[in-house]
Amino acid sequence: MEEKIALSERFGLWLAFHAFDQDRYLGIVQHWLAQLGCRAPIEHWREEALRWALTRGSRSGRSAYQFARDYAGRLALGDSS
Repeated sequence: MEEKIALSERFGLWLAFHAFDQDRYLGIVQHWLAQLGCRAPIEHWREEALRWALTRGSRSGRSAYQFARDYAGRLALGDSS
């Protein structure tokens, strides 16, 4: 927290990271799934991706990437749950 305050006090800089809207979040999930070789249609993973973001409290790029890795990994292992 001190680093954040130091930036604003020294330089007048404020960094903000806003959550993506739902469509952008899903687009990023789709991008990462494609990068990981998963071509599942959005209908197969949409609700699960939204639930993932909701339980983690964030629709961020990091959350989208983590979901995509988890989902693609489970598919590769044959886990459809």
